[in-house]
Amino acid sequence: MQILITGGTGFIGQGLVKQWLAKGRSLTVLTRNVSQWQQKLPQVRWFSHWDELDRNENWDAIINLAGEPILDARWTEQRKASLLASRVGVTQHLCQYVTSLAYMPKRLISGSAIGYYGFHPPEVELTEDSQPGQDFAAQLCVSWEQAADEIRQLGIATCCVRTGVVLGHGGALQKMLPPFKLGLGGPIGTGKQIFSWIHYEDMLSCIDWLLQNPNVCGVINATAPEPVTNAEFSTRLGKVLHRPAFCRVPAKALELMLGREASAMLLQGQRVIPKRLLDEGFIFKYSDIASALTNLLEQD
Repeated sequence: MQILITGGTGFIGQGLVKQWLAKGRSLTVLTRNVSQWQQKLPQVRWFSHWDELDRNENWDAIINLAGEPILDARWTEQRKASLLASRVGVTQHLCQYVTSLAYMPKRLISGSAIGYYGFHPPEVELTEDSQPGQDFAAQLCVSWEQAADEIRQLGIATCCVRTGVVLGHGGALQKMLPPFKLGLGGPIGTGKQIFSWIHYEDMLSCIDWLLQNPNVCGVINATAPEPVTNAEFSTRLGKVLHRPAFCRVPAKALELMLGREASAMLLQGQRVIPKRLLDEGFIFKYSDIASALTNLLEQD
């Protein structure tokens, strides 16, 4: 199987690359640092510019996961432009490339995020049919999905994956652990906001499952079936680490650090349900937060 990947050096992408190499799949990955990654994984074909690829390439699937980390810096106008370019811009360039191909790829799996839905009270359940929000993160996802839809209109079986917070060795959980290990962790703000998450293994399995089930098209929520409040997550994380988790992070502190817009992603939330995955028969290995954190931190 010939697979083209953008975002293959990111948190999720690296896991997919290693998993698919082990299965004998042929991978071509977009990166800005070809020499660095060529040394790490010489089995992969790396490229940095679209014109390095031939129009006669015959791709079985394209996995589009490119995107800079959303909360690594304050959302200045320059940062917002970078976030848009790394998601919408890359997807638009991908569309231009696909349009030039002599053979249409059979499958596109393109990234998105549950930020699409905006922020909602804890009792509101959101499925793939729910409407988008109006904040910057929501509109970023809307534009990202619209760019992927341009590729779908070329006749390619397309799926947009709205991903929750991915818990694994790295990513968001790695940033949360230090204060919790010191006994200084705790809820963020009120702690009542909903935390929609997914275990790293389930995230990789979801994308691989979608690759093997090209009849599943449209939007997919990649979140565990049991979202929790931020306070519940903090309590469970403290228990697994055998540490107290009472040091609440004030909302004002986050706003000072990240700015009001970006901090809202941590201070507010959305209860996202993976309705389509469940309806289509996908089986989660880690459905509840207790089993997910126990698994991850026992391996730590």
